[in-house]
Amino acid sequence: MQMWSPWHGCKKISEGCENCYMYYLDKIRDRDGSVIYKTQNFYFPISRNRRGDYVVPSGATLSVCMSSDFFLEEADEWRSEAWEMMRQRSDVKFFIITKRVHRIKDTLPADWGDGYENVEINITCENQKRADERLPILLDLPMKHKGVAVSPFLSEINIDKYLKGGQIELVSCGGENYDGARPCDYEWVKSLQKQCIENGVNFCFFETGTNFIKDGRLYHMPSKPLQSKMAHKSGMNYEARKREFKLFDSMGNPVPQIKPRFRKNCDTCANKMICSGCSDCGKCG
Repeated sequence: MQMWSPWHGCKKISEGCENCYMYYLDKIRDRDGSVIYKTQNFYFPISRNRRGDYVVPSGATLSVCMSSDFFLEEADEWRSEAWEMMRQRSDVKFFIITKRVHRIKDTLPADWGDGYENVEINITCENQKRADERLPILLDLPMKHKGVAVSPFLSEINIDKYLKGGQIELVSCGGENYDGARPCDYEWVKSLQKQCIENGVNFCFFETGTNFIKDGRLYHMPSKPLQSKMAHKSGMNYEARKREFKLFDSMGNPVPQIKPRFRKNCDTCANKMICSGCSDCGKCG
């Protein structure tokens, strides 16, 4: 899966931020995760190779700001240019995940209307308090594609009333990782899956987290590939309906999404349901 990090660094705002993976990874590199800066990768969506072709091909998917928050206040001066690149690359799908749903309405581009066809925004809800705080705001926003990410999964939550009406296309969830990871309980996952099935909403349990409770027993799994493999083994993923994104080239012609390319090891990865496939970076050999 390809990433686009126009800026890096973030400020902690809620319980889910306590053991932030970005802070952890920055710390082991002797960096301060709270320092926010525009990256050299800022223009990645519109960068071209020597032949003049876009580096990011038509139909691809980009995960945005995975080491920050797209709606971070400190990034206000850069966001309008980022929106413009998303508008320009209407042939590419952009996946955004944020805790700052309260800032979305006032930071949307002037031509947003009822949403860009190629932009999906997911709101994180790590516990019931944050679900009840953030999801009503999300449901009131004009948006083509809405999702909920219960990550890190810190306590059982009930979002049944927010799933009714069909606005939410996807609910994903996963446990916490790295230093101080709080446990995720399988009973919470099963409860959330049941709510999605009853409301016809896609559900993806993508990883257990480092500390996972099942049948009252605590399992310690520091390996992320193992976490995803065990989540896949649970058989919890549920596809209620196909999610369709209308992508268009610069001339307004429809562009099909690229069929994901998966490797053999992807067959046991719980992320496969929502992954855009291998970018052939070569890291896995």
